Amino acid sequence: MAASSDSPFLRRLVPRIGLIIAALLALAWMQRPDGRLHVFLPVLKGDAALVQTPSGRHLLIDGGADPDALVTAMGRHLPFWQRELALVVVTSLDGQRLPGQVAALERYRVQRALIPPAAAPGALFDAWRQALAYHATPVHALRAGQRLEIDGVTLHVLDCNDQGALLRLDYGATSVVFAHSATPDLLERHADRRASLIVYPWQHDPHAPLIESLRPAAIVYSDGYQTRHTPQQTYHERTIGGARLYHERVDGDIEWISNGRRAWIVTSVQAVQ
Repeated sequence: MAASSDSPFLRRLVPRIGLIIAALLALAWMQRPDGRLHVFLPVLKGDAALVQTPSGRHLLIDGGADPDALVTAMGRHLPFWQRELALVVVTSLDGQRLPGQVAALERYRVQRALIPPAAAPGALFDAWRQALAYHATPVHALRAGQRLEIDGVTLHVLDCNDQGALLRLDYGATSVVFAHSATPDLLERHADRRASLIVYPWQHDPHAPLIESLRPAAIVYSDGYQTRHTPQQTYHERTIGGARLYHERVDGDIEWISNGRRAWIVTSVQAVQ
């Protein structure tokens, strides 16, 4: 009698389990690596960039000022089974970049971390260090000229100081320069190759030697760098050499994609149109 009474329940349960398994397999297929480099710039306060390498490893550069927004964005872009980050980088230990990364470290194991050369103690920084210490993650200081290669993608530290850093991510003939936390003295440096994309502070004048030397194909303006003297320029006046301009307030989530030969940008605003 027990077996007979259980059989209708089992007959209903088995198809549901099959649907769940099929859904998980479909999701895994959709989230598989596609052999391209992806740089996600989510809509949130402060600055954060999530990088996916061609084989599916992940790097987090800064974390923004809104922990919940960052964790939500990472949940959308990382496969559901992925609980590890190959690298985290903090370009400036401030409230515009560190809070979100602390939240990410509480959920993801990290293989390696990079921070500015002089780190002042504080509650946020202590929480960041404790989260890394829990998994015995090695922490190294950023230094000019440093290079790290992960899955065919190379991270260059072009320059840095205690307040910010200038980074370049290379993949084949394409590259992204992260200048969103760079201080004015760092922005005076000249680059040695053209950039496909530069992430640049809205608060700085784009008509600068750095931008001219990079000759970017596209510029994503960032609000994470705070200053009292924001240049009063329109979007049109910020155009440099025909570069396409983006800002999360206008374009929503921004995704830069490269196959190593060419690169293109997709935004969430485009996706809903």
